[in-house]
Amino acid sequence: MKQQLKVIGFDADDTLWVNETYYRETEQDFIKLMHSFGDEKVVMDTLTATEVRNIHLYGYGVKGFMLSMMETALLVSDHKAGAEITNGILALGKELLNKPVVLLDGAQAMLKQIKGHYHVILATKGDLLDQERKLRKSGLDACFHYIEIMSDKKEENYRKLLSHLDVKPDEFMMVGNSLKSDVLPVLKLGGWGVHIPFHTTWVHEKTNEDPHQWERFLILDHLSELFTILDYETSL
Repeated sequence: MKQQLKVIGFDADDTLWVNETYYRETEQDFIKLMHSFGDEKVVMDTLTATEVRNIHLYGYGVKGFMLSMMETALLVSDHKAGAEITNGILALGKELLNKPVVLLDGAQAMLKQIKGHYHVILATKGDLLDQERKLRKSGLDACFHYIEIMSDKKEENYRKLLSHLDVKPDEFMMVGNSLKSDVLPVLKLGGWGVHIPFHTTWVHEKTNEDPHQWERFLILDHLSELFTILDYETSL
């Protein structure tokens, strides 16, 4: 790896900055908003199923989440939810869009160090405007040689990315918190996949596939541990 690695890709949400925590908080507020129509389990089960069903239509991000909350409100209330609920959902969505971007510990310093030794890219999925906003607020723009906001993160998406970057799979390493989106597709292409778990994971990002069957799989507890598998000394 030390000789052949050329490009290191980083996921954004819950790898470099906090994201899923905000969604979990918004879900709890949505449950409270819907309390007169259904209990927590009914609301959450319906919302999760609706989100997953709608991904191919809306993609990933806050706007699709808002639309799924709207649909869930209609389903759970048997179409009795009125303007108060609609306005409440819109308020929750706007609040989620305006959440502060909180960097994970050591993210910025680590990126600045690595950029001097490798071609560093951001490869994240989600709504274009939302991800651009978060990146701008994060202050990390200058830490990357290239930024790709993807509609999805499957093998074909990574294959196109590698082709665009003109690198072979074994010259590429992807670092992220999601086994399903950040690690497994890259491993299957022959690249390096580094998993750094976050304390909460969206149910749609969970998988039963075992990544240990690929020799280029690595798991770390913290971003700073990435230095231990690279080929230069760091001052951090």
